[in-house]
Amino acid sequence: MARKGLVAERLMATVDRLSATLRTQSFGAPVTHVYNPLDYARATHHEFLERFSHRRPEVLLLGMNPGPWGMAQTGIPFGAIPPVRDWLSISRHAADAIGHPTDEHPKRPIQGFDCQREEVSGARLWGWARDTYGTPERFFEQFFVYNYCPLIFLEASGRNRTPDKLPAEERNRLFAPCDEALRDTVEILGVERVIGIGAFAEKRASMVIENLPVDRILHPSPASPAANRGWSAAVKRQLEAIGISPPSRSL
Repeated sequence: MARKGLVAERLMATVDRLSATLRTQSFGAPVTHVYNPLDYARATHHEFLERFSHRRPEVLLLGMNPGPWGMAQTGIPFGAIPPVRDWLSISRHAADAIGHPTDEHPKRPIQGFDCQREEVSGARLWGWARDTYGTPERFFEQFFVYNYCPLIFLEASGRNRTPDKLPAEERNRLFAPCDEALRDTVEILGVERVIGIGAFAEKRASMVIENLPVDRILHPSPASPAANRGWSAAVKRQLEAIGISPPSRSL
């Protein structure tokens, strides 16, 4: 238990350091609002780390950045509300501590666990984890889930703008501390491999991580026709192709 606690403490320090660095950065048009859930949803994110991080899971599953109805609301990577609340059982006490960005977009309010919108990507990822592993503890024995960039970028219309679409100068300034935090996270966890959830995450991991295999699985976004044809089945095949399968259940 002491080792598990030490891992969580080191990860908390890493994300807090990243959050503080990103707080000093600014972004221009067409971005009008930037949310950092590591700030206003720090309590739930820290609870996630405290409960589910430990030394030497097999795989780090790496996402791009928060979605407006997922991590932006809950502080949890791919944080669709029903699985975060009902399967991960992130406590209501921590949920009550979710605050608001300094400059909140009127079309993208932070409602925390009261948000009624569905984060499809998160519902698919955590639904697959639940259906495949049964309990969060069993899933996190093998995996940990992390977003490369913790910020969400919004345009005046409320449209989400992904980090890869930022101007080169802003992108390079953003990626440098995100790269450092990813390296630190991989070292702290001691994972055996990194799997990007989608092409962007795979590319960043390939550029940042040395001496570990980096692979990719299909992103669960509803914008992906392939994901809409059966994401869980596709990911099961992709993971099996690189030699990853759930450990046998105890009888």
